[in-house]
Parts: sequence; structure tokens; C-alpha cells
Amino acid sequence: MKPRFTTLPEWLHWQEGLHPKKIDLGLDRVVRVAARMDVLESRHAVVSVAGTNGKGSSVAMLEAILLAAGYRVGSYTSPHLLHYNERVRLNASEVVDETLCAAFQAVDERREEETLSYFEFGTLAALHIFSQTTLDIVLLEVGLGGRLDAVNVVDPDVALVTAIGIDHVHWLGNDREAIGREKAGIFRAGRPAVCSEQYPPSSLRQVADATGAEWYCLNEQFSYELHAHTWQWRGPGRSYRQLPFPSLPGRHQVENACGVIMVLELLQQRFPVSQAAINKGLSSIRLAARFQVIPGPVEMILDVAHNPHGARCLATALGERPCQGQTHCVLGMLDDKDAGGVANALSDVIDHWYPAGLDTGRGLSSEALCRRISGRLDADRLHPCDTVEAAIQAARSNALEGDRIIVCGSFHTVAEACECEV
Repeated sequence: MKPRFTTLPEWLHWQEGLHPKKIDLGLDRVVRVAARMDVLESRHAVVSVAGTNGKGSSVAMLEAILLAAGYRVGSYTSPHLLHYNERVRLNASEVVDETLCAAFQAVDERREEETLSYFEFGTLAALHIFSQTTLDIVLLEVGLGGRLDAVNVVDPDVALVTAIGIDHVHWLGNDREAIGREKAGIFRAGRPAVCSEQYPPSSLRQVADATGAEWYCLNEQFSYELHAHTWQWRGPGRSYRQLPFPSLPGRHQVENACGVIMVLELLQQRFPVSQAAINKGLSSIRLAARFQVIPGPVEMILDVAHNPHGARCLATALGERPCQGQTHCVLGMLDDKDAGGVANALSDVIDHWYPAGLDTGRGLSSEALCRRISGRLDADRLHPCDTVEAAIQAARSNALEGDRIIVCGSFHTVAEACECEV
């Protein structure tokens, strides 16, 4: 079959309009195509990671530690920040355009008359790439859901669920119990189900019990203790002392690391990992836009926090990194996000707000964003701007040496800031 397209931008543009719905949760279409592609049964060990916040960080930690231990690792994450290639990595290196185009062609040839969403098409392409590559283990970040998410066509050897917050309520439910139930859909009978949240919704444990999964939860089967410059992990039959803090800032990253180490412990018989590899991995994690600090007379911090739980983690991290001057926040958000909740979570640590319009399908204009957050903030603290670039310029104009600028609210917001060469 002649390739439908020859360049990555052509493929991606076409995929955006292939299926009538942008988001269409359900596994029937994906299962049928995956079966024809022979990617339902993974040739490698699989760890699937679901949750509201912390998925990308947890995958990055697992990847760094496993690579430090000498294993060959494939990673699938979403969304991307600047380039689609970020979504599929082989041994921490993004795949090239040609590899993605060949994988898209493989999906196209086997989908027959099935229409697939953008995310479904990309997920099947990633699974195809992994199936064609010599790897030891594959790390799969679940999309917005769990039970009905395209990634869930593959049975994981270990399932990890990170922190559960209120997000994507139109598809997952409007409370943590409902959302947790959907996320727990990645659990499998007789296989470990790990949760890295200290106080998870009870629905996670309920689904694990009903499924017959082996339940491991932070502060139940494993725990941690913080020290001045190191921390300790304790789990079933083993303890790791004098661990370095993850190179990603924030106490929530220690909790993510706890879940990651529990996953590694459960895989120890197949993939032995030493504490030296754990230390090296935790110290070497690189993940853009997770409290990414750009130093200067006016420090800039990029963070993709886009829901109240993520904003609370950002607020805590800001509190742990004192600022001599004032804090300016460039905020851009999508229409289906809880902008008021995000503003409320950050209000105590932000002095000036620059609501920015996002020029993307679900992006809020600066006026609409102002309306959503103004009830929680004084009018003299708001400086609306039409674009992220204009907001950053305004913040820089107002900031004095010793101040800092935060850019957050969406992957789109941070991506636009990066494109402005912040």
C-alpha cells in the first residue's frame, strides 16, 4: 500500500479530523485494530501509569532508574510540549519523524474502515514501534482516563496510579471517588496495583479488591521518611536509606518516587535494580515544565499545573523556594479546566496575575479567563493580555530584580512561552 503521507505534519493534521469526536473513550475500535496489528500481547514487560497528576514525572523516574540499571526502555507519554516526537522514546531518545511515519502507515494499513481518534492512532503507533524494537520494558502513560483509555488495551505487569484530583469531569465524573474508579480500570487480576497517593479515594482499593489485583499503597504497604538532605524508603522486606531527593522539585515528587520504587521492587526478580541505580536515576531526571527553573535577575519557572491539585503542588513548591521580591503569574487555561480552583490554590503565593488568551481549540480568551478568576482576586492584581507572549512581556516590564515569573495553566501555555524563547 502506498504511504498516505510522507511527512509527520501531514500525518498529524489528517489524524485530527479522522474521527468525528476529539475524545471518544472506549476500547472496541482500538482493540480490533490492535489485534490486527498483533500488539495486544506485549513482547516486553509493561508498566502502565494512570492518575490525574504525576504520571509524566513517574514515567521519567522509572525510565531514568531502569536506564541507569542497564535495561532497554521504551516510553510513551502525552501530551507533548513542543514536538510530537516527545511522546515516544527509546532509551530516553525521541523517535525520529521517519519512524513515526512508518508506524502511522502500519496503523493505517490495518485499521480498515475503523476511524480512530488522534490519541488512539498515536497509541497504536507507539505500540507498533515498541513491538519492532528490542526492549526489556515498556512504560505507558495512560491518557485522561484509565478503564476506557486506549492505552488500556495492553495488560500491564504492574499498574501504578498517581495522585487523583478533579479533572476531565465531563468524561470521568465530578468527584475523586468516580475518577479513581475510572483510573483503577488499569488494574489486572493477580497483578500488582500500586498507588503513590497517601490518601487515595477508597474506590481505588475497592476496584483492586474486586478485580483481584495485589494492592500496594503509600503509607500502607510502603512509606517514606524525610531527613535533612536525604530520605528513606521502607517497603515489604526492604528499606533504602540515604536516597537523594528527586531532581524534580517538590515534596509531591518524593511521593511519586515512593510509588516508582515500589513498582521496581515488584519487578526485582525479573529486573534487578540496585540502590546505586536508584540514586543515579533520581538524581538525573530531566522533565521539561515540571517546576523548571530558568535562572536570571528575574527568575522564571515553567510548570504545566492545570488543575487545582496540580496548582496546590505548585504553590507548595513555590513556598519551599522563597522569593526576595514579588511573584508574577502568566496563566493560560483551556475552557474545560477549573480556572477558579487553580487561582484559588495559588492566590496566597502570587502577587500579580497576567491572564493570557490561548489560541487553540479549547483555549480561553484573556477576558473569559479573567471572568473565571476575578471573583477570587483583587482587580488591581489582574493584568489581562491577549497572548502568552504579550503576558510574558508585560510581566517582565513590571518585574524588578529579585522578582520571579511563573508560567502555568496548560501545556499550551508553557509551549507558547518556550516558543517565545523565555
